[in-house]
Amino acid sequence: MAKLKRNALLFAKLETVYGTDPTPTALANAILCRAITPQPISAEYAERTLIRPFFGSNGSLPAAVHAECEFEVELAGSGAAGTAPKWAPLLRACGFAETLTASTSAVYAPVTNGAESATLWYHLDGILHKINGARGTVAFELNAKGIPVMRFRFVGKYSTPSDALMPSNVDYSGFTTPVVVNHTNTTAFTVHGVSCKMQSYSVDVANQVTYRELVGFQGVVFTDRAPAGSVSFELDTVAAKDWWTAVKNAIVAPTSITHGTVAGNIVKLDGPKVQLTQPQYAESDGIAMLNLNLAYQPNTGNDELVVTCQ
Repeated sequence: MAKLKRNALLFAKLETVYGTDPTPTALANAILCRAITPQPISAEYAERTLIRPFFGSNGSLPAAVHAECEFEVELAGSGAAGTAPKWAPLLRACGFAETLTASTSAVYAPVTNGAESATLWYHLDGILHKINGARGTVAFELNAKGIPVMRFRFVGKYSTPSDALMPSNVDYSGFTTPVVVNHTNTTAFTVHGVSCKMQSYSVDVANQVTYRELVGFQGVVFTDRAPAGSVSFELDTVAAKDWWTAVKNAIVAPTSITHGTVAGNIVKLDGPKVQLTQPQYAESDGIAMLNLNLAYQPNTGNDELVVTCQ
């Protein structure tokens, strides 16, 4: 029978042992998301380069098989300061460590060693796909008059899909409704310490996520990251900020955005050392805009992009 694409569910739960399914549930681990784009099976092949006295393909054999999944999650807090948001397991499986301070904050900072992993369950109208040992990367996007989002891409072990009843007891109550990016809700945005009239901002953690298939090992590893992004804001005077010299001299300085006004639904993105590159002029509603690329660098290490929920 025909399958409905929109009749889909996504569950995610952190693993205690890498690659071992912790069995996520509809009540505790459902992810409220959008734009799910799974790649149920992705393979590398070994070509059979046989010599035969006639034309024709020799075929190939699968050498490494894995699964991938991309999706978006709205960026919002947990509803209570000091409590981890429901999307926290996803961020932790993207190489971030969690630090909770009761009634105050949930802080997520990148790590180099000891990265966690997750199991994803993707239900597509009665077909269940399980992705164990999943690790990924994430990009944040905050555009004026739009809903802020996180774009995730996960890579994990392949499991043969199976027929399964769609869970009926899905609980999304832990997800807080986001607020739109605008003058009222986005309370602070600074580039190199200068408050800007921002139209768009994005940063991609850009984890290098590698699936490895060896004798004695099968799984996903992080091998590096190079967070980078872009920003577009209204052009001001040179006296207000000499952006061109900052680019020319490869100056690094903090960049920060604070979104949300109510405790429990405030999210901050902080970069202590951000280099500006590739300035370009643009226009919006007839207003001159400056577009810049952003390159995030670590300060003391494992701190180039810190996410704080308050």
